[in-house]
Amino acid sequence: MAKKKELEELLSKQRREAEERSAKRRAEKYNLNYIDLVSVTAPTEIKAMELVKEKTAKEAFLAPVQLIGKKLIIAVYNPQKQETKEIIDELRKQYDVSIVIASKFGLEHNWSYYKYIKEKGKKITGGITIDSDRINTLKQKINTISDLSKEIQSFSGTQTSQILEIILGGGIALQASDVHLEPGDKKNIFRLRVDGMLHNISSEISKKTHNSIITRIKLLSNLKLNIKNKPQDGRFTIKLPDRDIEIRTSIIPSEYGETVVLRLLDPESLKVNLEDLGWRKDDLEIIKKEVSKPNGLILNTGPTGSGKTTTLYAFLRKKVKPEIKIITIEDPIEYHIEGISQSQVNRTTDYTFANGLRSILRQDPDIILIGEIRDEETAKIALNASLTGHMVFSTLHTNHAVGAIPRLLDLGSQPNILGPAISVIIAQRLVRKLCDNCKTKVKLNNETKGKINKFLDSLPKRVDIEKYKNFEVYESKGCEKCNGTGYKGRTSIFELFTITDSIEEEIYKNPTEIELKNLAKKQGMVFTQEDGILKTLKGITSFEEVERLTGPIEWLDIKFSSKKQAE
Repeated sequence: MAKKKELEELLSKQRREAEERSAKRRAEKYNLNYIDLVSVTAPTEIKAMELVKEKTAKEAFLAPVQLIGKKLIIAVYNPQKQETKEIIDELRKQYDVSIVIASKFGLEHNWSYYKYIKEKGKKITGGITIDSDRINTLKQKINTISDLSKEIQSFSGTQTSQILEIILGGGIALQASDVHLEPGDKKNIFRLRVDGMLHNISSEISKKTHNSIITRIKLLSNLKLNIKNKPQDGRFTIKLPDRDIEIRTSIIPSEYGETVVLRLLDPESLKVNLEDLGWRKDDLEIIKKEVSKPNGLILNTGPTGSGKTTTLYAFLRKKVKPEIKIITIEDPIEYHIEGISQSQVNRTTDYTFANGLRSILRQDPDIILIGEIRDEETAKIALNASLTGHMVFSTLHTNHAVGAIPRLLDLGSQPNILGPAISVIIAQRLVRKLCDNCKTKVKLNNETKGKINKFLDSLPKRVDIEKYKNFEVYESKGCEKCNGTGYKGRTSIFELFTITDSIEEEIYKNPTEIELKNLAKKQGMVFTQEDGILKTLKGITSFEEVERLTGPIEWLDIKFSSKKQAE
């Protein structure tokens, strides 16, 4: 049987190769280009295929391949065939048509994509509409990761759009930030990132279903169907009864197929007031004072996914007024905010952060948001904008707030400009909150209680220590409501590095991060780990979670009975 199968595969390969050689000869005969619609990454596009019905394409032995503006590429078997000529003549009334020659095998491969654009007779328009009844049903069914896993395993439908709807609807119901579809040697894995941690949902998705889902995602995201060996990025929209959720698509080639990550940008997650982000009272008073100023540069630092964008958007929402002009330049625009002019970096048109910022300054803005300071030119323009009467918000990738100064100096910023231009630098992390349903109290011995009290006494005077004196420490346990992790939801921990006269004087000396950190500590700065410890003493999070994000707490000697981590 094995030899027979090998022989059949060999014969099939030989027939196909013969077809392609024949197609090449026809291309030479008609003085046209040849295209291999299977082996070569031909950019088959849904918008091109929609120009010719499937039945018509098969009868005329042709296949629309690509449409860019008015330029249309059509692959044909025989350009002299009467039906082929009639279709091309008709298309040429509206489009600039280029003809290429393909084999019958290649055309049949192209026609196979028609099944993805004819579901329920609807065209794919870059969006999924989930009606109110459907989304309510999904919300009722899917309350935990286990519920979503069971829903996928029990799915018996045949339409790819339905299982993708379950995956996305489940992600929305569980408030996931990302959907991961990962091909494997034997199993394909579907995972969700919830509260910053990845969770395995299912490894029961077949190779065929996995590939069909990816094709569907490509169609929705307006990506090339046949390109499988290069990264592609796109986006589409989930249309819910009460809001639209933007989906950012990233596809990369991997060892066993294509890996997909979908970022769910739910506007509901942006409806957070500045006061609700997790600030301590003393830090909130400082930040409100700085945000209310008419000019200055406020930087937010931290790793990807630490909540920097949400915080900056909260600043903007605080500042939105009819008499104030706010313009942003982002890469990409994650959420749309009413009353603000938002623009997006576009490298193909040379609209970079630096070039875009120059143009924005000519628009007479009061407030500018720069998605990220990445280079010397952007840093220079942002600092000068701050000094010339503008309020500027931006992010910078450093681990600590004080690290922003050495980083800007490395980018070529002048020390005599940094101090006067910068108002405050924030560092931020997102910690998971303990599940109120299952968190358990930790019994502390007198020695540990003494160390905690010593820590509280070491904090600067602006921190209201009395609020933390009657502390209670909890740890994660895990239940069905929190998917067994012991945590549900997240909050921020912050540190604020305000630029005082003495800090400004130190900047002139080109200081190291350690020198700035020591000086900031003397001036009463509370670091992210210390803020996390204070939130632990209020029962909001755990020592384990604070250590996961900020490193070991050196004086801590608590032995936890459970170590709940997401998969």
